[in-house]
Amino acid sequence: MTSLPVIDVSPLVVGGDASAAVESIARSCRELGFFYICGHGVDPGLQARLEALARAFFAQPLEVKQRIAMARGGRAWRGYFPLGDELTSGKPDVKEGLYFGEELGPEDPRVLAGTPLHGPNLFPELAGFAETVLAYMQAMTALGQAVMRGVALGLELPADYFSASLTAEPLVLFRIFNYPPDARADLWGVGEHTDYGVLTLLKQDDVGGLEVRTPAGWIDAPPIANTFVCNLGDMLERMTGGAYRSTPHRVRSSASRARLSFPFFFDPGWSARVQPVAVPDAARIATDRAERWDKSSVFEFGGTYGEYLLAKVAKVFPGLGSAVLPR
Repeated sequence: MTSLPVIDVSPLVVGGDASAAVESIARSCRELGFFYICGHGVDPGLQARLEALARAFFAQPLEVKQRIAMARGGRAWRGYFPLGDELTSGKPDVKEGLYFGEELGPEDPRVLAGTPLHGPNLFPELAGFAETVLAYMQAMTALGQAVMRGVALGLELPADYFSASLTAEPLVLFRIFNYPPDARADLWGVGEHTDYGVLTLLKQDDVGGLEVRTPAGWIDAPPIANTFVCNLGDMLERMTGGAYRSTPHRVRSSASRARLSFPFFFDPGWSARVQPVAVPDAARIATDRAERWDKSSVFEFGGTYGEYLLAKVAKVFPGLGSAVLPR
């Protein structure tokens, strides 16, 4: 495999015969867990506004960006982090970024209960930024549910299998990353990792740099106009006993140009317990610890998805961990 497939998901979004899309999704989930999607229906104008506002934000002086530093977000885990603050496998990433999530007011029961990663967002003081981010997150949440209908049908489950339970109230996390140009080939924008939830939907700019690990080696996942890169997270690998793949990937920084990326993480509900599902014609594996990039098996933990996620994010920002971990 030298390139990722492109799958038209429009029948899953607007209705119609989705059999071809379902078959392609199922095959891609088994083979690599990475594919592009087109026919997604997300407004190109909204995407363009988002990208323009992101560029305007990152062009500001550091002291301006730090007005919404993540330390001000507390347990909601929102806001800006500067270059080198986020870690992958204990090593600083060569990127800066913004963290967002579902916008929740102080009266929300989850906020009142002090649930980590739930609360209000910290938005830059740029006209239209908050409205654009919230509209984009709403559109991507709907798209995540549509793609998961395809995943369910490919597993010979009811189309609403996930939306009726695991993602009935999905934990949605949205990031905007800026990778400055870097001439050192030994530094990574993001080191090798997998994603934690069920589905990631990635908007890229035109610079490129995303790489995906295959059995034959690393391959590029270059930008394709008006598509999203879609990849599976650890929870789908866990549910399917390894039949569906949560595949390691990384980002190589460009030597000459800054790169923007917009990963949207569509995850199980905070309190969901991720249970196995039957996978047609597939054998389950007992552990994947030896093969995993972090030597941590997705099959061996117990508890809720929120507990799994907390254990991961506390390693990403060790300095902020005490603000998020349960008291």
